[in-house]
Amino acid sequence: MTIAQHLLTPSSDQTPVTVEIPTKQLSGALWVSKFPTSTRLDEMNSAFATSVASFLSALKAAGASVDISATLRPAKRAFLMHWAWKIVNADADPLTIPEREGVDIQWGHSNEKGDYCREVSVAAATAMVNGYGIRNLRVAPALTSRHIEGKAIDMTINWTGTLSIRDAMGRTVDISTEPKTGMNADLHAVGATYMVIKFKGGDKDKPHWSTDGR
Repeated sequence: MTIAQHLLTPSSDQTPVTVEIPTKQLSGALWVSKFPTSTRLDEMNSAFATSVASFLSALKAAGASVDISATLRPAKRAFLMHWAWKIVNADADPLTIPEREGVDIQWGHSNEKGDYCREVSVAAATAMVNGYGIRNLRVAPALTSRHIEGKAIDMTINWTGTLSIRDAMGRTVDISTEPKTGMNADLHAVGATYMVIKFKGGDKDKPHWSTDGR
């Protein structure tokens, strides 16, 4: 009992305590550099990284050009990309976007009078969409995705002439069909032999490949 009374006795230390209250930062292009997406294969799921490396080796040996734009994506970045896209393309209300721990963003902006202004809010979200390079994306970036799991890669593939590429079984496949990009159906079939599956949603997400097409 004596111990309890001692613990409840107010401290004589009158030193002021500083409490930091996090302030939110307005949305806009400055958020694009936060929570960066990786382009490294070694940060992906190890099994998928091995499959992708083999597919990329075959593509490069065949003379195709490959530009990797995303591999592992932090969940916080996916959150920002998703809601910025929704505000710009799906009329999401900047004032009712759900909060996420560790992302102190304020989506709603005010005008010079201090009143909420949707136009300014959408302009800020548009700057983010442009900065993320998702302006032409026809579907909102997923909040949970294979990128977050390390099981997806975004890459732009191009070639000229006929692409003679070896599949995972060692067979040479000559691709002369159009388009001469990563959207070519014959190339998708080759990728599948490496267990690298093209996005199954058509042209809504052109650069996306994953473990299962999602």
